[in-house]
Amino acid sequence: MAFSLRPVDGAFYQLFSESAQHLVKGSALLAEMFADGTDRAAKAKEMREAESAADRTTREIVQRVNKTFVTPFDREDIHDLAYRLDDVMDEMEKAADLINLYEVAEFPAEFAKQVDLIQRCAELTAAAMPRLQTLDVDEYWLEIGRLEKAGDKSYRRMITKLFGGQYDAIEVLKLKDVVDTLEATINAFETVAKEVEQIAVKES
Repeated sequence: MAFSLRPVDGAFYQLFSESAQHLVKGSALLAEMFADGTDRAAKAKEMREAESAADRTTREIVQRVNKTFVTPFDREDIHDLAYRLDDVMDEMEKAADLINLYEVAEFPAEFAKQVDLIQRCAELTAAAMPRLQTLDVDEYWLEIGRLEKAGDKSYRRMITKLFGGQYDAIEVLKLKDVVDTLEATINAFETVAKEVEQIAVKES
């Protein structure tokens, strides 16, 4: 029977789950930014508060690493995963801020579809974090990869539409900033999934 010095303490897994739940909340707020009649300034403020809460969880993970003698997996991997999760929240907060500041009257329907992908990524990530303890995460990173490819395809279509002559130059610049940030959010989710894959391979 193999012997392991890895601790049974599940605090890190709980903290990663908490971090991912911030992403679920952030993705829901992002979706609300596109709803008719939404007070975008209020939602952007909520997003800033959610991003601050995510930062606190990230700091808690880092502080716990520094105080724990034996961690459930490599310290560097714990740091990297914590910061990669935080990067996703930063991108969502940036998107919400741009949507509010640019005051675009109406966004193309394709933008909401991109946010649907972001919400799905957030849900999958939140479901995967507790499974780090058993390393039952293969389907997670594969599905995130599929969603990222769908996001790339949607992104290309949105860019084509923006430069199709339907919008004036200033509007194109504003909309492209937003869609670029939505794309960056999905890419950030893929980075999280790759980090999880790396951990699973090393710890298997």
